[in-house]
Amino acid sequence: MKKILSIILITACLACGCSSASDTEKNASKSTASEPESIDFFAMDTTIKFSAYGDKKVLKGAKKVLTDLEKKVSVTDSGSEIYHINQNGSGTLTGDVSDLMQKALQMCTQTDGALDISIYPIVKAWGFTTGDYQVPDESTIQSLLPMVDYTKVEFDKTTGNVTIPSGMTIDLGSIAKGYAGQQSAQYLRDNGVKSALLNLGGNVQTIGSKPDGSAWIIGIKDPKNPDTAMMGLSVTDQAVVTSGGYERYFEQDGHTYWHIMDPATGHPAKSGLLSVTVVGDKGGICDALSTSLFVMGLDKAYDLWAESDDFEAVFVATDGTVYITDGLKDIFSLAQGYEDTSVKILTR
Repeated sequence: MKKILSIILITACLACGCSSASDTEKNASKSTASEPESIDFFAMDTTIKFSAYGDKKVLKGAKKVLTDLEKKVSVTDSGSEIYHINQNGSGTLTGDVSDLMQKALQMCTQTDGALDISIYPIVKAWGFTTGDYQVPDESTIQSLLPMVDYTKVEFDKTTGNVTIPSGMTIDLGSIAKGYAGQQSAQYLRDNGVKSALLNLGGNVQTIGSKPDGSAWIIGIKDPKNPDTAMMGLSVTDQAVVTSGGYERYFEQDGHTYWHIMDPATGHPAKSGLLSVTVVGDKGGICDALSTSLFVMGLDKAYDLWAESDDFEAVFVATDGTVYITDGLKDIFSLAQGYEDTSVKILTR
C-alpha cells in the first residue's frame, strides 16, 4: 500500500520560474564568462541539442556515438542489426546493441511486461509509426497480440545471437533514446567534459553541474498544456526522462488515442496517468521506466519504486494531482502559476 504525505508546495523554480532544457543552457551561460558549445541535429525522430563546456569537436564525437547506434537499432533501416533480425528471424547483435538488448529484456522482466520490445506491430496498426493514424478493428488487434510477448525472444548475451518467432517484430525504441543519451554523455566524460546538458526531446541527460556549481533546472511540462513547464527538478549528473500521452496522439470521434500502448490489451494505456518522469543515473533505464510506469499506473508503479533503489519519479494523474517519490522532495518545485497544485509525496 502506498504511503503518502499530502502537501501543497508554494514555491517556484528559481525566482523566474521553471526552465526547459534549452532555458537551462541559457541560464548557465549567463553565470559564466564562457559560452557553451552547442550542436543541433535531428535523429531518433526528434530534434536533439547537445550543449557542453569544452571543444566542439568533442560534441561532434558524441553525436556520432548516437547516430551510429541509431543506424544499428532502426526498425526501418535495411542496414540495421534489428532490421536484419526482424526480416530473417535471427541474427547477431554487436557491441552496444547487444548490451542494449540485454538491458531491454531485463526491463521487460522487471516491469512484468508493461514494457515489451515486441509491441511494434500494435503501434504500427494504430498508425503511430507512419503518421497514418487509425483505430484498428478489434479483430486486427487480437490477431497481433499473440506475437506481443518478449519472453519468446531468445537472446544469448555471450554471443549476441537473437532468434524470434515467425511473425514477431522487435523494436528497442522504448529504451534506445535514453541509452543513446547515456552513451553520448559517457563519451563526453571520457573526453574531459565536466559540464554538459544533452536534450533528446523530453529525454535529458546532464553531466556534472553548471560551471558555477549550481544544479541544472529541468522543466517538466504540464501534460494538459505542453507548451508550459508546470514544475522543475534541480539535478546534477543525472538523467531526466518524461513520457506522456501528449507527446504523440490523435483524436477520432471525440476520443483521444496516444502512442503509449498497453501490451496486455493492444490499446493505448489507460492507467489514470497523464505523464511520468523518471530520474536516475542511467538514461536507458529511465527511458524504459518512464514508459512502463505510465502503462502500469500509480499503484503498480509505486510498488516497483518501493522495491527499487535506482530511480525516483514524478507522476501527474488525470485529476491534476502530482505525486513525487520522496527522493525528489528536496529538488522539486512548482512553477509560477502552479502554486495551488496538489502535490503528494510517496514514501516507502
